Amino acid sequence: MKLEDLRECVQKGLDNVKREGTELEVFASWNELITMRLNYTSDIPSGGMQEPKSSQFSGIAVFAAFKERGKSSLGFGCHTNDLRPGGVREAFGKARRARFYDSDFRSLPSPMGSPTLVDYHDPAVLEMTDKEAVELGWKALEGALKTFKEAGIKESIIVGGDVCILKEVVAIKSTTGIDTFDVSTILTASITTMIEKEGVKGTGWATSTKLGGFDPALAGKEAALSALRTIGGKRLPSGRYEVILGRQPLTDLVANVIAPSLSLATVNASNTPFLGKLGQRVAVTNLNIYDDGSLPGQIGSKKVTCEGLPTGRTDLIQGGNLVGFLANHYLSRKLSSNVATFVPRNGFRFHGLGRTYEMQAGIFPTNIVLEGSQEVGAEELSRGIEDGVYIGRIWYTYPINGLAAGDFTSTIIGDSFLIKDGQISTPLKPNAVRINDNIKQVLQNIVAVGKEKKAILVWGAEEAVIAPEIRVEGLRLESIAVGIV
Repeated sequence: MKLEDLRECVQKGLDNVKREGTELEVFASWNELITMRLNYTSDIPSGGMQEPKSSQFSGIAVFAAFKERGKSSLGFGCHTNDLRPGGVREAFGKARRARFYDSDFRSLPSPMGSPTLVDYHDPAVLEMTDKEAVELGWKALEGALKTFKEAGIKESIIVGGDVCILKEVVAIKSTTGIDTFDVSTILTASITTMIEKEGVKGTGWATSTKLGGFDPALAGKEAALSALRTIGGKRLPSGRYEVILGRQPLTDLVANVIAPSLSLATVNASNTPFLGKLGQRVAVTNLNIYDDGSLPGQIGSKKVTCEGLPTGRTDLIQGGNLVGFLANHYLSRKLSSNVATFVPRNGFRFHGLGRTYEMQAGIFPTNIVLEGSQEVGAEELSRGIEDGVYIGRIWYTYPINGLAAGDFTSTIIGDSFLIKDGQISTPLKPNAVRINDNIKQVLQNIVAVGKEKKAILVWGAEEAVIAPEIRVEGLRLESIAVGIV
């Protein structure tokens, strides 16, 4: 779908449904997700990769604020696969029929500065052929199998995961002066390998916004190496340990616990452990967390939000103090005051398959960066740990007892090791230990933050976490009981 078609759609569509006394926003989107799913098994005949899948979505959405007897009633409607004026009229009719009174509504967004990120997508990705896309999947598989072969492993191998290409084109225009567009491209590889007879699993990642900087073979190699390193894993008794959280576990915690807790959506619902903590210390003074959707080259970066506003940096935790929240326009207007204001840089319509016309703008992170005011190298990070754990990969991370309590749980599934006298030693057996702790305690017990950072993503998410490794003391680990056969 050409950008010019979407821009013409929102322009003519808005003109077609304008009503006196009504604020209107017309949003059009087209996106395509191409997925190459790896499915290799050494001991059972397999094709190595499933049939590539391509999903395309396009449509129009109308958000309307109707002025009736001095009050505002709001309506939202959408229409699929029809980017003509008739599709806009259909969406407007749905919005009018579904309208409801909202005393908290102030206005639709108005223009707010200029974007700093422009022309950042890769035309080569938009135009790549099916054959070129499929070759990326084979490269990821080749990277893993070549690594296993060099290590003398030819049997009991499973390689899975996805190589994905996401193309997005959006346009938005409103009666309040918004008239903008965005085009973005994202390439990701998330590879998992297993050596079944050893009961080990490894993972690898690659991300890029441009075809030239994307190396899925490296992700496959990384996944194979991480599985090889964890052969012969040992169990661990329950207790509190000094640990190093690797980049993937930190990303999983951010995506499932920390970022949702730092959103005005959970503040509005009184469902965050940081309720009433703005301006107060919530973490060690060495920790800084911010979100920045305008970072060049990062997969979470966008020119504008799905409300047509420029992306940029939002500081969340600075020097251990809570200084801000992720915001969209609606909740920014509702919750800002003369004491605190929240800039709406995170109003997006993400749904795991790109930006979609089917929903209104919620609050989503873009690129969340964690850093220390003072950072250390890898050797310094583990120095002095006499009996600890390096945690390299977790899954099923979720809040328990409600997000506001701060309690969470997750399972350690691979890439993890015991630490003895400051050195990585014996591998930790996968799926044998859970983390059961509280995120407020974790943030207060960070001992050190590593220097080296890497963009990591959670499967199915469009945001990225620019994650270091961090050292945490007193993390609660609980042994998982062995099943009886």
